[in-house]
Amino acid sequence: MGSSSSSYAGGDQVDREPELGDLIEISRDNYKHWAVYVGAGFVVHFVNHSGVAIGASVRAANGIVLKEKMWNVVGKDKWKINNSMDRKYKPRPANAIVEDAKALVGKELRYDLVSFNCEHFVTELRYGVAESPQVEEAALGVLGGAGAIALAVCAAVAHRN
Repeated sequence: MGSSSSSYAGGDQVDREPELGDLIEISRDNYKHWAVYVGAGFVVHFVNHSGVAIGASVRAANGIVLKEKMWNVVGKDKWKINNSMDRKYKPRPANAIVEDAKALVGKELRYDLVSFNCEHFVTELRYGVAESPQVEEAALGVLGGAGAIALAVCAAVAHRN
């Protein structure tokens, strides 16, 4: 597939080639794009109709499932194998992940940043559960920031009284 210099350390990356059913996390400018490895250098991933990976700027739209060469999807971005949810859920058999992923190629699906994005797509394939820790972390960050603002406002009001 390529050298380890094309990937980066962290998460589950162990300087190895992806195996069938592995989740591939690709670092883009302000978000992570996700794909599932289906063998022979190919991944299946969820994109918008113009063929661009759907990012944080799109709330809801229709998208399409594509099978493409991994290196065409990764481009010059950093990537890693990230099966970190294996600690939380038992992965489905690799052949079932790959078979289901390939069966979805060409299908149009409803995309929603919060409830069904590219990460939900791949985690549902691997674990049978559509989750996006990326969205959950962002939501906690927003709630945490809102909580800090609320506390600051309460403190300012209390200080005035």
